[in-house]
Amino acid sequence: MLNKFAPSGQGEAQVQYLDGDFRVISPGSYVRCAVTDARIPLDELKYWSVDLQEAYALPTAVLQRHYPGALKASG
Repeated sequence: MLNKFAPSGQGEAQVQYLDGDFRVISPGSYVRCAVTDARIPLDELKYWSVDLQEAYALPTAVLQRHYPGALKASG
């Protein structure tokens, strides 16, 4: 069921993250990144975790969540 482009409200959406897709449960215009708390417009949402049911703003946020030591500078 692909409904991510359905009309949405102005607040934060409640979303169910699926494999390769997501389902809007409660209308809104954005979701929040689980790592950075940044607002992610639904039409720009590209990264999420099905297992953790959370969204990420950037690929670096995915790495930070799943591999916390991966982005630290070796030194």
